[in-house]
Amino acid sequence: MAKDETKRLSAPVIEADRNSLAALHTISSYAPANPSYTLAALNAAQAALAAAQQAEAQTAAAAAAARDAAVAREWEFHNLVLGMKDQVIAQFGRDSNEVQAVGLKKASEYRSRGRRSKKA
Repeated sequence: MAKDETKRLSAPVIEADRNSLAALHTISSYAPANPSYTLAALNAAQAALAAAQQAEAQTAAAAAAARDAAVAREWEFHNLVLGMKDQVIAQFGRDSNEVQAVGLKKASEYRSRGRRSKKA
């Protein structure tokens, strides 16, 4: 049997397994000694696999949609905060304590540029 059943099987392996099951349907004299490997058990396992893969795809789509919605709300909030900061600057001025309270630097906290010396 498998060495590590915690890792996913590749798509070609699953496809080969499906092809093997389809070929088994053509063998009318198939009668396994172990009842776990009957055609009915194999068909049930294939149906369960298809259902699990469908559920996974639907869950992944729902997760992607939820992520997209969260990203949109994050950007909406961020843009509103940026606009609020502009409004605080417009209302109170660039060098006010209110500007500092919302997380911006006061205009007086920036270094002034020094003069450049002329090169000889």
